[in-house]
Amino acid sequence: MDIRPITTDYAVSPQIDPADLPAIKAAGFTRVVNNRPDGEIPPSHHATTMKAAAEALGLDFVDNPVIGGAITQENVATQGAALQGARVLAYCASGNRSSIVWALSQAGQRPTDELVALPARHGYNMEIWRDQIEALANRG
Repeated sequence: MDIRPITTDYAVSPQIDPADLPAIKAAGFTRVVNNRPDGEIPPSHHATTMKAAAEALGLDFVDNPVIGGAITQENVATQGAALQGARVLAYCASGNRSSIVWALSQAGQRPTDELVALPARHGYNMEIWRDQIEALANRG
């Protein structure tokens, strides 16, 4: 498991395993967000399996599958809502999609430069999303 903190209350990770969930809880996370569609992973890691394992430990679980290259406004809104009142670990294949939907969901709430720079510390290129972040911020 490779947890990459973006802020104090939001971190991303490549695919996690059900066996990682106790350590995720012990690290202080209260909500897990799945940004990976079931079609990309084996049944042992499908959302229903991960949700059952997370909830058995008292963790909230949000299923928000993001298809690379086809991020929807619903994905962005769901990610933003998942951030409320929780310390969140979001995962996908590499952490990139989880970083993108986070940045888009925070448009207008944080400076664009920050939304680009924070994920970049972990190698996620948000610069290519700058225009979309700005457009969302300006929609207000």
